[in-house]
Amino acid sequence: MTDRTSLPEHTGVAGMIARAELWMAAIPHALPLLALRFALAVPFYKSGMTKWDGFLQLSGGAEFLFGSEFKLHILGQQYPYPFPTAAAYGAGIAEIVLPVLLVLGLFTRFAALGLLVMTAVIQITVPEGWANFHLPWAAMALTLVVFGGGRLALDGFRRAAAI
Repeated sequence: MTDRTSLPEHTGVAGMIARAELWMAAIPHALPLLALRFALAVPFYKSGMTKWDGFLQLSGGAEFLFGSEFKLHILGQQYPYPFPTAAAYGAGIAEIVLPVLLVLGLFTRFAALGLLVMTAVIQITVPEGWANFHLPWAAMALTLVVFGGGRLALDGFRRAAAI
């Protein structure tokens, strides 16, 4: 953070902007990283919950979607999901486990990378969702891959215990 004594004195609007920028720069990086972890985790976790009727009991809806409705849109063609039941199980497990890891801040970079890959697969499955959903999810996941979970994550404790 910049030392306040080294800043030139500003008055009026310029001074208000300079003070606001200092205030915003003082926000600990851990807070927006925590917010990103939650913001990315929630939609995936909610989606994962719809795929299950009980412990490892795939819902009929999930089986139907992966087996009949979902198609991979590649180079202008549509292809059925290979191994649709396995894909539904994999997506359902990942959509529960990876968001929980994100919220805890445990293996944050790997969890975010997993959700980034899932977002890419979702993009080729539902191409019209890119602007409203997939692009923001990808941006959040990529930010967490690059910066990690921050100080309010269990990753720091995990690394400290490994030393």
